[in-house]
Amino acid sequence: MKKSTFLHLRFPFSFYLLPVFIFGVAILHPTNWGRLGLVFFILHFLLYPASNGYNSYFDRDEGSIGGLEHPPATTKDLYKWALILDALALMLGWLVDWKFSVMLLMYGLASKAYSHPLVRLKRRPIWGWLAVGFFQGYFTFLMTVYGVAEIELFGLLSWTWQCPAMLSTLLLLGSYPMTQIYQHGEDQQRGDITLSLRLGVKGTFYFTGLFFLISSLGFFFYFKETFTIQIGGYFMVLLLPVCVYFLSWFMKVWKDESQADFRHTMRLNFISAFMLNLFFLILLWLT
Repeated sequence: MKKSTFLHLRFPFSFYLLPVFIFGVAILHPTNWGRLGLVFFILHFLLYPASNGYNSYFDRDEGSIGGLEHPPATTKDLYKWALILDALALMLGWLVDWKFSVMLLMYGLASKAYSHPLVRLKRRPIWGWLAVGFFQGYFTFLMTVYGVAEIELFGLLSWTWQCPAMLSTLLLLGSYPMTQIYQHGEDQQRGDITLSLRLGVKGTFYFTGLFFLISSLGFFFYFKETFTIQIGGYFMVLLLPVCVYFLSWFMKVWKDESQADFRHTMRLNFISAFMLNLFFLILLWLT
């Protein structure tokens, strides 16, 4: 594997996608730790890096991308390894069962549709936004639950799983446009009309802020009704650092839109992921 390939697979970026997995585990309280470890490895060390590499290969970005400030040029080696990791994910997924492997395949196909030139959902602001929010939120939550827990597939239709799955997507729908905010110039040159590009820099902040407020209230009432009001309160308190950073960054951007850059975006992503991961681990411990 070439060094450029390893960098484009962006293994550390899986940290930002980890909250949905830990959320599912916190609700489940699994006892089969071997199965949990297998699902965790498949998602975060095979499926997600494969998607990162595949998207990087077809995007061929010259500017910063998620988790990589100065991406090297892509090569055919990256395409090959993205497919290898995908294949390994499907094969290991079969150890859980064939239905889980099919779910992995569906996620992989959706991620490829986002960047492949024949479909390229990235050029369709609404469809691309919905696809990312659905598959990285709702679908991944249910895939985690099914993979980790030994339940029937139709058991996922229970409100026990549907409500947190929908809340996961609501959170992703708000945060995803913010991850595109520093790529407006390159996306526009390439003809990729993302939702963030349509909204504009300040519009993206308003949009994300609104979705963040709605999803936070949704999570609060979910934790209040499912667990206790104290759990809901802990959630809101642990999100305060995210709110403070978001608002302070927005004030900078309001005066100077060039502040909507890669480094500020990655800091927001890290703070958000860290606080969410911390809360879901606390939830697992307390309940």
